Amino acid sequence: MMRGSGLRRPARRSDTGLSHLVGYVRANEREAALADHIKTRIAPGTWVVRAGGAVLGESTNAVELTEGDYPPVIYFPREDIAMAFLEPSDRTSHCPWKGDARYFSIVTKSTTLKDAVWSYEAPKEGVAAITGHLAFFPSDTVTVEKV
Repeated sequence: MMRGSGLRRPARRSDTGLSHLVGYVRANEREAALADHIKTRIAPGTWVVRAGGAVLGESTNAVELTEGDYPPVIYFPREDIAMAFLEPSDRTSHCPWKGDARYFSIVTKSTTLKDAVWSYEAPKEGVAAITGHLAFFPSDTVTVEKV
C-alpha cells in the first residue's frame, strides 16, 4: 500500500487455494511409483507350502509379487490351502501400495506359528491379482518352494 495516495496494492493470491491439487498430484505420483515398483504375474510351475513338515497347500495357480528390491513373494489361492490349519489372528497391518493385511497363525501338532500367514482381503487396484490369496513368511519351520 502506498502511503497517503489511497491506492492499495492488490491482495496476494494465496497458495492455499491450490493446496488440495498438490496433494492430488502427490497421490498420483505415489500410484505411478506403485506401477513401477510392484509387479504381479502368474507364478510358473507348481508351488508348495509346508509347515512343520506337513504340506499345507500345493498350487499351479499361485501369483508371484515382486516389490522393489525385496525377494519375490508367492501368494497361494485360498482354495489350494488347507485352511483348517490356519487360525485368524488379531494382527493387522497397512501397506500404502497394497492396502490392509490381516494375519493368520499356523496350527501344527506341536506348535502354533503366530502370524506366519498374511492376506490382503481387499487389495488396491494395482495388485488385485492377490485378492483371495495367502502369503507365508518363510522360516525354519515354514517353506515355500517350486516343485
